[in-house]
This record gives sequence, C-alpha cells and structure tokens, in this order.
Amino acid sequence: MAPDRRNRTVNSAELLIRRSRGVTGAGTLIRQNMKVLRSIILQENRNFMKVWSKTSKSTIMYENGKIYFEYYQNCYSCVHSEPHILYKLPKRSKLEKFEDALLCQSPLNKTLASPSDHKPSLLALTANNWLYRLSAETGEELQRVYLSSSHKFRYLGWEVSQEMLYVKSVQNKETSSARQAGITQNTVMHLAIFRIFPLQIVGTVEINKKVFGNGVTDVVLSQGVLAVSYSNKSVKLYSFEHIVHRYTTEKLVLGEQSSLLGGKRVGEAPFGIPVNIKITDCPPVLFEVSCSNNGVQIGGYPWHYIYTPPHKNHKGTHHICSLKDNTMATNGIQNMNCCSLESDGIFFHPDDSGRIIHVGPTTINVLKILGELNSGLPSKVVEDFSVVTHRNNNPTSQVTVTASGRTVKRRFHQLDDDPDRETFRMVEYEDELDLLAVVVTNGEEGEGRAHIRLHDNQSGQLQRTIDLVEPWDETYRHELFFDKDTIVHIEQKNTNFCCHVYKLKATRK
Repeated sequence: MAPDRRNRTVNSAELLIRRSRGVTGAGTLIRQNMKVLRSIILQENRNFMKVWSKTSKSTIMYENGKIYFEYYQNCYSCVHSEPHILYKLPKRSKLEKFEDALLCQSPLNKTLASPSDHKPSLLALTANNWLYRLSAETGEELQRVYLSSSHKFRYLGWEVSQEMLYVKSVQNKETSSARQAGITQNTVMHLAIFRIFPLQIVGTVEINKKVFGNGVTDVVLSQGVLAVSYSNKSVKLYSFEHIVHRYTTEKLVLGEQSSLLGGKRVGEAPFGIPVNIKITDCPPVLFEVSCSNNGVQIGGYPWHYIYTPPHKNHKGTHHICSLKDNTMATNGIQNMNCCSLESDGIFFHPDDSGRIIHVGPTTINVLKILGELNSGLPSKVVEDFSVVTHRNNNPTSQVTVTASGRTVKRRFHQLDDDPDRETFRMVEYEDELDLLAVVVTNGEEGEGRAHIRLHDNQSGQLQRTIDLVEPWDETYRHELFFDKDTIVHIEQKNTNFCCHVYKLKATRK
C-alpha cells in the first residue's frame, strides 16, 4: 500500500521524537528540522525582536548568515543570538581594496584534494587585479591569482548551473582623441572564467566588435550561455560550451607554464592569465530578442522567456513566450496598469517550480504556466494565487470644496505607490522554510513604517506579520534578507549605511 501523502499537521514534539529514534533518514533530516523551525517561527508566543544595529560610511553586504563592512574587511556572524565579529582584516591600500566578492560553498557530494576546499570561502577581487580566496570563517588567505596587468577587472558573477564564476573587466570606451586620430577600439571587454571546487582556470575571452558587432553594452554568463546586450535594445545568446570547445587555443593550469606567456606561470604577477579563448568568427546565435532595458528572463517548464518589447505602446507590459518557437502564451501579456514612480517587477520564482512572481504596488500575482512539452497548442498562463494590500478602495475625489465654498480641482492623481498608502515594496523567498516574506510600507501616521508579511509559498495564505522598529524612508535604498530565524534590514541614509538585525525570540505575555 502506498504511504499516506496527504498534507497533515505534525507537531514539533512528534518530529523531534522521530528524529531521536532515527526514524528519519539522512536525506529527510534537514527537511524535518526546517519543518520544526517553521512551526516555531509561526507560533504566537514567538516574535522577531531587534537585537543589533551598526552604521558604516561604506556599503554593507549580507550573505548566508554573514554581514560584511568596510569593503569586506570586517565580517560579523549572525548565527548566535546577537551578531559578533568573526574576523577583521588588516587595513588595505586603495590599490588593494576589495572591489567585489562572492561567497563560495563546496557541494557535499564531492571529495576535494585540499581540506580547505570543503570549507566556505570568500572570493574577493582587488582593485589591482588580484583574485583572493579567503576562509569565510577566519579571513585567512587560502589562494591568490593574478589576473592581468593589461585589463582592469572590476566585477564578479556566478554561473551556478556550470559551477563556474566569471570576472568581468570594465568596458573600453572610445575617447574623442582616439576617434579624431582615426584609431578604432575593437575590444569591448574581457571575461576571465574559472571552475570552482577546486578553483581552476577555464580561460580568458575577449569580447570585440569584429566578432559580436557594434553597440555591445554588456556581457554576462548564465545558464550555459553567453548573453550579449546591445545598444539597439537587443539581446543575443551564444552557447558558451561551443565557444570553449571551438576557440580554446591552449588549456591553462594555474601555477603552470604557458606558451602564451612565453613560458611564464599562469596566474602569477605580472603576467596573469593570457587570452586563450580567441573567437575568430561570430558563433551561432541560439536566441535573439529585442526588449526594453535589455531585460530578458528565461525559465519555467516548458521553457519560456519574459520580456518587454522596446516600443512605447508596450511600456508597462510583460510578454511571456515559448522559447521553443517564440509563440505567445495564452494570457501571456501581463500588465499591472499601475501608476507609480517605481515600475512593477516580474521574475521566475526562485523555488524552481517554474512559476512567475509579478509584484506591483498593490498586488502580487503568482502565476503558473500550463503546457505540454510536445503539444502543438500554445501554453497558458494562469493565476496560482494573488496577494493584495489592505487599502480603502474608494477612489479619492479629484474635486475638493473648501470651507468658503470654493471648488478646487486636483491636478494629479495619487500614485499607487504613494508613501502615505499601504504599498508592497519587495518580496523575498526563504527556500528552507518555503515562505514568502513581503515587505509592506505605510506612512499614514506621517512617518514611513514597514512590516513583513510571511505567506505560505504554496497557497499564498498569510501566516503572520512582523513589524520593523526603525522608520522606512522610501527616498533611500533598502535591502531586506529573511534567513530562517534572522531578518537583516540594510538601509542607506544620505551617505551613511545602517544594518539592523532581528532575531526570533520567545515573547512574554
């Protein structure tokens, strides 16, 4: 007989008893633990209390339970009841300043050569083109690679599906003096690509106009493709695997000699990593679309893409089409019809369900795509569930009569994201608890306030509400992270930044 798979409530005590008896296997232990934590978080006698705040003159970053200050120099852990400092690195000069960083954690199913490879590490890019691998727990230097003395590298990015990272250089701009002298600058930028677990070099590739054409504005590596954006509002996708296979002139190994460097060692100063992926002709274009703001997203099942056409009459609309044949899905044009300063946002759900989250100032729609892989019929976009703000829906009159009897007509309608009205600001997904954290602001009392609504990710049902203590000024930038029993709110105030940390606590009645 098949086991009973109906959804039913199991209390935390029962789950803990099962775990102590070894009833749960290794594969289900973490899931059971998260069920226990979720039930605790949603209890009425538990609440998120503000336990810590810290300001900084520089940008504050949060990643996986760690808060970074002073350009990743100082690291605080959020594991305990109150954040405490993990490490503080010695002061660095402007040339050695960390420009960008990524947190790297090795998979559990691999045996790696070095014990340090199994521990979390911070990959940090310096202003003088060094890539460091530091221990995420101590800040100890584990590895360093010199990139180049010719190209200025500035940005780091993940290619998660291929377990790779890429380092991107600044874009070369043609100067007016070079144009007057008739000098053509064909090179747009460079990408240095690494495999991780352990750190290995794939190579450096040059993006130039002779191959990819004029008007290249940006390049990213994602889901196995090289995505190239153009100034004419088009995006072209190329197979990165095809590029590596066809155009690699020499395989490189960090620390070993290379003929491209005249026998010098790869990754050592001042030689760095040579361009060993030399694209001589334009690779086949896998996919091309014209879109507003060079924004196209791919996901869903079967594969679909979301984009906004670059024409004025399509502004504010999001088109959902099949990647296979570019067919528009039924109900594939989504439009919030909102009048707001901030545009609505739409993206594929990060829970890998293939659903779509569409966030507007008053409504959040979670959509799903219905369609068969080999069906000749178009797919269909339907609403899975919807969340709305608690507003007085009576429209504000555009005509006001003063005490003297004079009629005054308003010039402007009130915006949907007006700070005085309850407004959705952002949505975060907590994958381990399967909860959506929705940030809602309301300035009816004269001062901007925010709270977080926790919704069940499967049904959209509201589970509980958490108030933030500090005011929320919508004129500044905000970031919010919901990470199991921790909420981190990072805000910018003029030239200062501030980090607020909330932890789950038992409340006394």
